[in-house]
Amino acid sequence: MPCSRAKAWLLIASLFGVILFSNDFAAAEEQPPEQASAAQMMDDLMYGRGTVGGPFTLTDQTGRKRSDSEFRGKLMVVYFGYTYCPDVCPADLMAITQALDALGPAAEGIQPIFITVDPERDSRVLADYVAAFHRSLVGLTGSPEEIRKVANAYKAFYAKGPIERGAEYSIDHAGVIYLMGRAGEYLGFMPPQTSPDRLTEVLRKYLAK
Repeated sequence: MPCSRAKAWLLIASLFGVILFSNDFAAAEEQPPEQASAAQMMDDLMYGRGTVGGPFTLTDQTGRKRSDSEFRGKLMVVYFGYTYCPDVCPADLMAITQALDALGPAAEGIQPIFITVDPERDSRVLADYVAAFHRSLVGLTGSPEEIRKVANAYKAFYAKGPIERGAEYSIDHAGVIYLMGRAGEYLGFMPPQTSPDRLTEVLRKYLAK
């Protein structure tokens, strides 16, 4: 994260292993193409300001159009990241994979979704990337404008970092793990580097409801 305020909050959230909940289950309002600052998005999530999530239609790793409405009846675990991420994204996706494996057959009631914030590079490698994680993981991409709109609806910050000579660019991003309910409503989020055991505990709790 590029913002020290957001970094500090994420560190606190990680230490306490918290998951924050929202009572606002309305559909996300139309979002502008621009995004708020990292600190503002973190504050909005932390204090439950506004709506989180909403309808989307993007393209999966096989080239098929996919809508959030397809996953009704299942919990959705939504993660925004990019395939060139060197550490945080693969670690979090592996934690999600391990949590789903730990749930056994009950994991059929959960749909994990990876939405790339780097569609320019990721669209051509998305299929190979998601194949490295849980078999049910769906990878989604789209135009930069489509991705920005969905990310804004989820209050998911991301921004290209500076490009050093001879190096690929990196992307600063929040790495938040979103939990959505069976009707598409926002339930809460978990911070980056949440352990597989904690993820399993939270997912099992919601599966039982």
